[in-house]
Amino acid sequence: MNKTDKIYIAGHDGLVGSSIVKNLRSKGYNNLIFRNLNELDLRSQADVTSFFEANKPDSMIIAAAKVGGIYANNKFRADFIYDNLMIQNNLIHAAWKNGVKKLLFLGSTCIYPREAPQPMKEDSLLTSPLEYTNEPYAIAKIAGIKMCESYNIQYGTNFLSVMPTNLYGPGDNFDLLNSHVLPALLRKIHLAKCIEAENLKSLKADLLHRPINNNPDLTSRMKINELISAYGVREMNGKVQVEIWGSGKPMREFLWIEDMADACTWLMENVDFKAVISATGLKDEIRNTHINIGTGSDITIKELALLIKEIVGFKGELVFNSDKPDGTPRKLTDVTLLHKLGWKHRTSLEQGLHKLYEWYLDDQGKSKK
Repeated sequence: MNKTDKIYIAGHDGLVGSSIVKNLRSKGYNNLIFRNLNELDLRSQADVTSFFEANKPDSMIIAAAKVGGIYANNKFRADFIYDNLMIQNNLIHAAWKNGVKKLLFLGSTCIYPREAPQPMKEDSLLTSPLEYTNEPYAIAKIAGIKMCESYNIQYGTNFLSVMPTNLYGPGDNFDLLNSHVLPALLRKIHLAKCIEAENLKSLKADLLHRPINNNPDLTSRMKINELISAYGVREMNGKVQVEIWGSGKPMREFLWIEDMADACTWLMENVDFKAVISATGLKDEIRNTHINIGTGSDITIKELALLIKEIVGFKGELVFNSDKPDGTPRKLTDVTLLHKLGWKHRTSLEQGLHKLYEWYLDDQGKSKK
């Protein structure tokens, strides 16, 4: 990938895509193409075909996807499989037809079996059943991996697939129902701290900046407490509690979003499909050529909640609701291949959480200006 390449980033305004755009610009890539959902429906083959024929990008990064936490994945199963299959099928096929020289497809480590050996190697793919709650999304992403792989084998394209671990950082989704575990925990614990400090001004500021159910009534602390108690932030017997879904025992790996973006740019600059085959030693059967992107270390949900509690400065209680689903017991990536190719992460989880909470408070403050 060259500095003068016309680079199309699909999903440029999401958490992942915006971070990749920022990283590319910091390294002197300025010939970038974007289209938002109103301008281009990636689920429409006709619209995608017209876009590629008109713009002819040299390189592209597919960060566009329908994403969500455990609740959203399980409830909107048809939406997750349909939207993601349509988006990636249209984009990958159009990239081949229009001669895109380099493509990076982003998936997720939820592609791996629920009971995959830990840490999860790339060749664990399709070895046993997936986690039920996000099976439709995972199947779509697996199809994207195999599509890139198959076009490389049949047509000689240079399409890479990367599977980042759980990501977090500025611009994340902090919706208390549909977000992933880390941003949801950070927001819930922040709201609990506001209640604990009897800081009604900060409570209102948070809810005005990121409304919950259209904020039916913020006229009093009692009304606000009623609103957020439905999401597990409440006062019980004079103490402020934060309820957390599940037992707290599942282990998760987290990668700072800016590190992930740097990995993507680095791979686009330095690694091609042939290099992946060489690094993995594949010969007779070319399969599972995707690349894990992660840290290679993990933490329990309980440990994560306690760390966020400390960083936010909340003194109340954390209560784990075991009646709610845990999801996959553990999802730790094996990053041996990534390290072998030449890239390693830089930001520790504690460093990243401090950065994220500083951004969260600053972002909320900007909304009042």
